[in-house]
Amino acid sequence: MRIALTIAGSDSGGGAGIPADLKTFAALGVHGTSAITCITAQNPKRVLGVQACRPELLRQQLKAVFAELPPAAAKCGMLFSATNVGIVAEFLQQRRHRPPLIVDPVMISTSGARLLRHRALDLLKRRLLPLATLVTPNVDEAGILAGRRLMSVDDLRFAAREIKKRFGCAALVKGGHLTGLSEAADIFFDGKTELLLTAPFVWGVRTHGTGCTYSAAITGYLALGFSLTDAVVKAKEFIANAIAGHREAGGHSILNSFWASRLRLR
Repeated sequence: MRIALTIAGSDSGGGAGIPADLKTFAALGVHGTSAITCITAQNPKRVLGVQACRPELLRQQLKAVFAELPPAAAKCGMLFSATNVGIVAEFLQQRRHRPPLIVDPVMISTSGARLLRHRALDLLKRRLLPLATLVTPNVDEAGILAGRRLMSVDDLRFAAREIKKRFGCAALVKGGHLTGLSEAADIFFDGKTELLLTAPFVWGVRTHGTGCTYSAAITGYLALGFSLTDAVVKAKEFIANAIAGHREAGGHSILNSFWASRLRLR
């Protein structure tokens, strides 16, 4: 089996972070490994608390995975602190054979809790994004990275190009939070290719962990050997189906990462 790595926070509610990433990897037939950056006490409604893992433990998790289960692709989700960002950046810089890296710059939870400290954001920009193959910000995150509020698909296009210019990595700017659109639109730009990716909105569903699942699907497809462009296109299909096929648990909508019992990887 191909191996993928997620470097992210836990979610005690099982909808986002490490649980979402590992479910996505499993759905794609990829062996998932993990390095937990912090433990969160949360559910689909709110985050009650966050505690970062000890720096040495995060470093040891990364060493343990790369020593025996070298990933074909990796992603970063919630890093939370500047210390965690620095550890991950330093570790990856030292790798002779560094896997493709997807950075999901988790800054604020759906419920409004801050999940990336201010100093950590500065370090993420300076040290981690230059190592990334792709960054996958939502509208608010992309606005912070590009330095402008985003209100339209044309704004998403500007942000994707500006992020590529500033940080050197490809960008997938997700427009699911834009208002007034009939479809969920995302813009991908890698310096040469620009894609407009759309899917119908599923109304009346408030899902938790869509960004985590989307970036994990890209990581999983990269681990399987797909090009970055193809991985992004297939991941858009994956997340659209996971939302459309959502299930209910405890009165909350839950993404269905196993919407197809056997995904055709073509």
